Amino acid sequence: MNKAINIRMMIVATIAILFTALLSTFCYYRVFQEEVLEDLEVYARILSDMDSVESEKYAEELSKSEIRMTIISENGEVIFDNVADVSGLENHRSRAEIKAAYSVGEGYSVRKSESLRYSNYYYAVRLPNGGVIRTAKKTSSIFNIFGHAFPYVILIVMVILIISYIISRLLTRSIVLPVEKMADSIMGEGDKFTGEKKIYSELVPVMEHIRSQHEDLLNKQNIRQEFTANVSHELKTPLTSISGYSELIENGMTDEETTRKFAGEIHAGADRMLVLINDILRLSEMDTSDESLTMEDVDIHKIALDCQAMLEPMAEKHSVTVHVSGEKCVVYANKSMMEELMYNLCDNAIRYNNPNGNVWIETSDQRLSVKDDGIGISKENQERVFERFFRVDKSRSRKTGGTGLGLAIVKHIVELSNAKLIVNSSEGQGTEMIVDFKS
Repeated sequence: MNKAINIRMMIVATIAILFTALLSTFCYYRVFQEEVLEDLEVYARILSDMDSVESEKYAEELSKSEIRMTIISENGEVIFDNVADVSGLENHRSRAEIKAAYSVGEGYSVRKSESLRYSNYYYAVRLPNGGVIRTAKKTSSIFNIFGHAFPYVILIVMVILIISYIISRLLTRSIVLPVEKMADSIMGEGDKFTGEKKIYSELVPVMEHIRSQHEDLLNKQNIRQEFTANVSHELKTPLTSISGYSELIENGMTDEETTRKFAGEIHAGADRMLVLINDILRLSEMDTSDESLTMEDVDIHKIALDCQAMLEPMAEKHSVTVHVSGEKCVVYANKSMMEELMYNLCDNAIRYNNPNGNVWIETSDQRLSVKDDGIGISKENQERVFERFFRVDKSRSRKTGGTGLGLAIVKHIVELSNAKLIVNSSEGQGTEMIVDFKS
């Protein structure tokens, strides 16, 4: 990461330095051009105010300063030149600066040499007699100037790049180090980064969010691993029984009565496995499904009556009476999930009840209550009963066919329905599960 940032910063610095050098050279040349033309204009104006004798005398001084003076007649012929022999000069009427002077009184032009090494600057002013006086100067072109300056530019660029590289490394380190410290803290050093002076306060909320997601991910991973281990354990028990009973029958080691008994145990074990697998698949579906739920107005009082009828055989088997009371209670929820929630709450209340016990289902004002007078739940276990495969009485649960996943499914449905689950229970005094849909 440091190397990548350094490379990018050096690329940016190099481009910026080269662009600045080129732009500075161009700007300098533009200013230089303006100054040369201004000087030539001043000379031309001064000379235009002199008579021919004075101007020619002054021209000798100008030649020492590499200023060329030329006097052109009104028809374009060269009358005087302080540098060249006028007999060898062609007519100047077609020159840009001369034409402009004839036309508007003054004019200038810049012409580059064929080699592009030099530029010739001309400034012309019209004289009262109709002729033109012109001043000129030869200077280095922008290419020549840049060529002479190029070695120095390269040297300066190299020095600046070396300095930039050193500063870049220091800045990169100072920028990345706090982020690395935050990353380390996210991976397991607790809240140490929030107190670091070098940490960017603006990044703390971001890192808190990332760390929270990281912790959630680890927590889910741990839950998944624990869930897998529990599933393996729960399936192993009935499979072991089924395997043992079937092996005895296969080897002819049982009589007819015992065979029927073992067959019943195999059947019960297989049924338990099917129930367990169905609950596991249902939980897995709830955990991974990204599809939005189909919500509608659902009468949970009607669902309670349907559940009472469905669980009547099971209630009779456990000598438990199920009572339904209350009034029509419409909530906005997923209907199949409400049926599943009602079934699991009532199924749990029947399984963990006492002989001749009761289960009361009451619906009223966006609220569902399922109460029993069974074995109850101790205070320390009231939070844990919603954990997957947790059982208050393990031997009783296996005997009654419970999977330990019913209340986990209930909690999941309550969360998906944006409701609130309340547990009121005392050990040996029964349990009341309340689902509040108003929260």
